[in-house]
Amino acid sequence: MASDFIAEPPREYFVKIIIVGAGQVGFNVASRLATENKEVVVVDRDAAALKLVSEQLDVQTVEGSGSSPAVLQEAGVQAADILLAVTDSDETNLVSCLFADMLSPATKKLVRLRNDDYTNFENNLKERPPHIDTIINPELELVRTVQRLLDVPGAVDVAEFADGRLKLIGVRLGPGSPLAGKHLWELPRKTGGYGFLIAAIVREEELIIPTGRDVLKAGDLVYFVTEQNRVFEALSLFDIKAETVRRALVVGGGRIGFRLAKALEEKNIYTKIIEKDPRRANELAENLNRVIVLQGDGSDQSLLSEENVQDMDVVITVTSDEETNILISLLARRMGVGKAITLINRFAYLPLVAAIGIEHVISPRLSAVNTILQHVRRGNVLTSVSLKGEQAEAMEAVAMETSDVVGKPLKNIDFPKGALVMAIFRGQEVIIPSGDSVIHPMDRIVILSTQKAISKVEKALAVKLEFF
Repeated sequence: MASDFIAEPPREYFVKIIIVGAGQVGFNVASRLATENKEVVVVDRDAAALKLVSEQLDVQTVEGSGSSPAVLQEAGVQAADILLAVTDSDETNLVSCLFADMLSPATKKLVRLRNDDYTNFENNLKERPPHIDTIINPELELVRTVQRLLDVPGAVDVAEFADGRLKLIGVRLGPGSPLAGKHLWELPRKTGGYGFLIAAIVREEELIIPTGRDVLKAGDLVYFVTEQNRVFEALSLFDIKAETVRRALVVGGGRIGFRLAKALEEKNIYTKIIEKDPRRANELAENLNRVIVLQGDGSDQSLLSEENVQDMDVVITVTSDEETNILISLLARRMGVGKAITLINRFAYLPLVAAIGIEHVISPRLSAVNTILQHVRRGNVLTSVSLKGEQAEAMEAVAMETSDVVGKPLKNIDFPKGALVMAIFRGQEVIIPSGDSVIHPMDRIVILSTQKAISKVEKALAVKLEFF
């Protein structure tokens, strides 16, 4: 007997996400998700911020405080799969999660918290109301980013996968590099057979997922993947020599500067920190053991000269003013410092700074976005990292038994244009794949995808509904 029942489209295509906070993090996450067939609602009490969101993005907006249960109900929290609380107020974020937990216990809750008074109670916040699923502390992520950059000499960008066993590294190809002018198909002969893959090329601010026919050019920003224990071997292909960071100068003694100085101190790196505010400088001196605390203006060239800034291996500028950070980084480079790492918050600045000679950029807001994205992706995504702002994303995911990527050679998988499988992890084995490689169920795979291809990659990774 024929049935008149018409099945609804799969629920997975109607992921609903409520974002509390229309600041730069909220706007950026909404922008990314709105292009990926997800229903997005942005909540904020600032009408001007919401107007900007609604004019530029295809999302819904609700004006009001995200800490109000009535506003959350108006936003449709009972039907939401995920709530992201990313305002600049830790208290507002926590209360938003508390009421979301009361109104819709099944909704997954992600919260941005920066104050240690709250993050020290992470386990309690997860196990008891408001039952937060993920706490994001962008300042801690930022410190880890700096540590990765310091561990890899010559790197402009570094990301880790599979608990650090695989690294995705971006390096600038100098005019004298032995790889300049080479086709990618020529590289296997130079690598000696070990796992090495060029995954992306950024040329004139355009990101390219290359093929063997592409030619490397001086000035390219080249992203390659290799195993942790082969990093320095891979860098030698680019004529980059291993250099240990022994001396560091941190400019800016706020929360981020303090965390950085403490982390550098623990790694036995000789560290100085400059802080303008006398009271804060005294606090730093009381709480740091071997770090030399200097009270003064980090943009004062005479102070930098007095402290022999040219002898530093790295200068890290993390003041609350990004224009000051840029100025100090440029000044330090002109005075002879080999590497300057610059904190920048505004996403609009990120594509511009390389043009003025600043290569090593860190952003707490971008760190927050990366962490958020890995928790909202479908398909058992474990890690998500953005490359070149928003042009591409590297994702580490578990290949489930019934996903489309399992059981056939990579060359036979209908992968979307702009996506590349960079690595396969099978137990303790790391495989840099070829077209003949086959993904097995429960393998961990790392995929690089352009922004346009993200939703198709998610679909390929997702478990098919008939599995249930």
